[in-house]
Order: sequence, then structure tokens, then C-alpha cells
Amino acid sequence: MNPFVVSARKYRPATFDTVVGQAHITNTLKNAIRTNHLAQAFLFCGPRGVGKTTCARILAKTMNCRHVSPETEACNTCESCLSFNNGQSLNIYELDAASNNSVDDIRGLVEQVRYAPHAGEYKIYIIDEVHMLSTSAFNAFLKTLEEPPSYAIFILATTEKHKIIPTILSRCQIFDFNRIEVDDIASHLAHVARQEGVNAEEEALHIIAQKADGALRDALSIFDQIVSFAGTTIRYKDVISNLSILDYDYYFSVTDSICAGDIPTVLLTFNKLLIEGFDGHQFINGLASHFRDLLVSKDTVTLPLLEVSKNTRERYREQAGNIATGHLLKFLAVCSQCDIDYRMAKNQRLHVELALLRLCSITGQTNATAAPIEKKTPVENASELPRTVPTAAQVKSETVSTVTPSPELSVPESRQHDDKLEIIEAPVHVPIHQTDAPPAAQTEPASTGTLNQATPFLRARSMTQLSKPAAPEKATTKLPADLPATTFSHEELMTAWNAYAESMKLAGKLQLYTTITHTTPELKGTEITLEVQNHAQEEMVTEESVHLLETIRKKLNNYSIVLRTRLAQQATDPESAYTNREKYQKLAEKHPGLDDFRKQLGLELEL
Repeated sequence: MNPFVVSARKYRPATFDTVVGQAHITNTLKNAIRTNHLAQAFLFCGPRGVGKTTCARILAKTMNCRHVSPETEACNTCESCLSFNNGQSLNIYELDAASNNSVDDIRGLVEQVRYAPHAGEYKIYIIDEVHMLSTSAFNAFLKTLEEPPSYAIFILATTEKHKIIPTILSRCQIFDFNRIEVDDIASHLAHVARQEGVNAEEEALHIIAQKADGALRDALSIFDQIVSFAGTTIRYKDVISNLSILDYDYYFSVTDSICAGDIPTVLLTFNKLLIEGFDGHQFINGLASHFRDLLVSKDTVTLPLLEVSKNTRERYREQAGNIATGHLLKFLAVCSQCDIDYRMAKNQRLHVELALLRLCSITGQTNATAAPIEKKTPVENASELPRTVPTAAQVKSETVSTVTPSPELSVPESRQHDDKLEIIEAPVHVPIHQTDAPPAAQTEPASTGTLNQATPFLRARSMTQLSKPAAPEKATTKLPADLPATTFSHEELMTAWNAYAESMKLAGKLQLYTTITHTTPELKGTEITLEVQNHAQEEMVTEESVHLLETIRKKLNNYSIVLRTRLAQQATDPESAYTNREKYQKLAEKHPGLDDFRKQLGLELEL
């Protein structure tokens, strides 16, 4: 039984013409041999598996060949060629710098350079992975590399040119090897398959070539693996099954569902992929690559950039014709952002599902059956509304509500950033004051107000003027008499208070945790008073007061509890500055021209 030889060794190129995908380098080397313009040192650099060491061996063999062919190829019949083929050549030395990287190893090499070749014209030294040499070894090699004997030629090979010191680079002719194109690798694999008597589908070979990522040696190794798995017939399904690669069909079907807004189908397809063992990150990256290929397929000029077979290329052209270019660009932006944030997401599955939902909403076509929920907010007399309420011309409204005026109004706070509106669900108690009625509201009597019930209370923000959120009223809100008001002790309050503080700590709100645990809250009846150190802490507690009171009231079963804050004595020190406005005023006092400069630029303070 003959020993098995891997395809990467069995089909290793033996001549310049058989080197795959590096014609720009092989043609240069052949011309140098033909015109006898050989440099004293060559540096071959590039990714793994692209033919650096192979070209170095072919160059060394051809330089010492006694009967070079007219095509500048070795004859394989002379004594030098035969000894090289048998691995017995005394004029060609190979050194692995990864394991021989010390100064002593280089000194031994320099000693050998002194001796003339036994037979032939040149002594060639091939040093692989030369970037692994130590700095001392490089320095010991410099003089010999710069002024070698006339018969000595050095061929250095590396995958990391940036690790080689500049003094070495300046003494070499540098040849940059490219990644081998997918079509070239697929053609070479087809040739190897014919030689081995293997029937392989074109799609299968293209998948292997793409998986190799430009390295022919990797492609041949994968080819051997697939042959061991599938036998003498290699099919597309066998390749994607053995290499755990997502099929093109998945991406084509998911894209069709996204364009149709078919959210259930998209989510079910993603769930199926997870069950089959595929990673969500792999899926979203593959989907982004699919969108990129669709974008490339929009124009016949860029169509050659697709590294797929002819049949798959036609499918890309067909699907790309049904999707607008603007939608593809938005698809790519969503997938790119999902890829960036994937590692930081705690629930990675939900992170990908949200990205898929965004993709489905881009085309404006969704078959979701859930109706949007309208928020209906009763408001008081329209003449008493703040001037930031949109007029009838700004909102589309056909609903009119008439309610009895109340002392206070609890409405959701809203924020508007450019063209996006974010509704904050936490209620904010806004006292209603008597003001002049807006022009749009004067058409109604003073006793009844009109406003769209489905339109929340809006507070506008612009890029030049930001309104500070209305602080909750410190006055107690009148509660219904039927709510429980169980008595409690200070110890019971502290138990509930500390439990809430620990929940904030676990949620990552460390500043809030420090603020509410720095001092012990005081209790007087059902009124809780918390002492804070500065205005920033006061604002933080005020913003959290709704959730804090809700939690404390439920745990103590007393809904008459209220919360107040009190500034510590040092917080009233005029020398301290905590808020943005106070800090700005301090700077303006030190630099009087700062305020004038702000006014000249028309800038407003952001609170």
C-alpha cells in the first residue's frame, strides 16, 4: 500500500508556469534569469499558502540549471536539477528561522557562505519565516547580506514584513505576493480533481476556494478533507455540511422575507439556523456580505467583483433588480452596527433579532398584525396649556376631549431630537398655571379644552435651545382615600430602602447607589427626607423618585409616603460648582471675555 501524500505536496508547482496566481512575480524572476540581472538578496512576502517558498525553490533550481529552456524553465535532466529533485543538492540550503533564530545560527550560516559551490554557479540560501530572527541575529546578518560573495544569493520569505528591520529591507529586492483569486483556486482544484479521478460540482469547488481565503495550500487541504468525507463525488451539499457553511439559499430566502416585511418567517429562519448549530454572529456577517454582493450586482461594471459561480451570479442579478439601492445601503448599515455591538450584547440572540426587525421595517412593508397602541392623555383647559404644546396645524387630530379641570396633571414627558421623538413613560407632575391661550386654542371657550387625545404632551427641543425637564412637584399629591396606609417603623423603612439601593447597584447605577446610601434617610410621619451633597445628586434623586417611591410604597404597603431632598450645609458654599451652569459661571468670572464670545457665536447654555 503506497503512503498517502497530501495534495498540497503532491501538486506543488515545480516550474514557474505552474505557479498559480502570481504571474507578476514569476515573469519578473524569469526575465532576471534570462538577462542575468539577479539580485544578491530577495525578500518574498505575503499571506500564507500563496507560493513564497515554492517560488524560492523554483528560482534556486532554475539558477543552477545547466540547460535552461527557452521559456526560462529548469530542464529537470541535468545533474543539478536531478540532485535538487532528490533533495541532495549541496548548493541549496534551507533554514527555518522560526526554530533557528539565534545569533549562533546566523553565525553558522555566515561561515558556510565563505565556501564556494561544489558544483554549479550559485550557492542559494533560503531562509523561511525570516521575521522570527532576533534583533541580534539580524544585526549579525547585515554585513554578509550587504556584501556577499559573487556566488551567494539569499532568498528570504516572510508573512510579516513589518517585523523586519529597515536595514534588512533596504538590502533586498522585495516581491509582494497577492492572495490568490477564487476563480484561480477553483480552476486549480478542478485540475487536481481530474487528476485524482474525483467528480466535483463547480459550486462545491467555489465554496472551497472561498473558504481558503486566498491561500491555495489551505484550499488543497480542505479538498483532501472533503474527499475523505464524500468519496469520489463532491457535491455542494457535502461541502457546506462538512465545513459548517451557511447555504446561499438561506440568505436569498431571508432577503426576500425582509423585503416583504415577513417578520415571522425571518425570525423562524433565524431560529432554525441556531438549532442547526450556527452562530448568530456568523449569520449576521454572512447576511451583510450577501447585501454587499447584491449591491455589487446592481451594475454590470462591478459584477466581476462577485466571487461566485455563474449560476449563483445570475441569482444575485435577479434579486438585486428587485431591491432599491437605498434599501441595500440601509441594510448594510444595520448589519454593520449589529456586528460591532454583538460582542458587548448580553442577550446576543435578542440583539440579532432586533436587527432583523429593523431590516424588515426599512422597506415600509410589514405584515405584523399587532395594531399600534395610542396613548390618550386628557388635558385641562386649552387656554392653560404651555406654549410648547403643538398647535392644530402641527398635529393631525380628529378627537376632542372635554374634562373637568384638576389641580394637577400627570402626563408623560417627551423628548424630541431632530426628527426623532422619544416618549418617556415615567409620569411627571406638571402644575398648570394661568397663561395666555395660544392662538390655535382661542377658538374654544375657556371652560373646555380641545386637543388630540392620541397625542402625548410634547416638549420641543431644538439644536440651539434645550429645555430642562420639569422637576417633580415636592408637594404631596392627593391620593384616593381607599389606598392602604399601613404604619411602619424606621427599621422597616431602612430594610426596604437598602434593598432598593442594592438593586440599583446590581443594575450598574453606582452613582445613584452611592447617593442614596451616603446618608441615612430621615423619617417624620410618612415624609422621608434624604440629605444630598450637591445639586447634581439632588437632580439624580429627583429623576429616580418616581420609581423609588413606587417600590418603597409597595414594600411598606403605604401609599401616602412622600420623598424630599435637602442640600447638605457644604452644598450651599458659593465656592462650589456642580451643575453645568455653575461651572460656566465660574469660568465666566475668571475669563470675562468668555460670555461675550458665546453671545457673538449665538450659543445657548445646555442644562
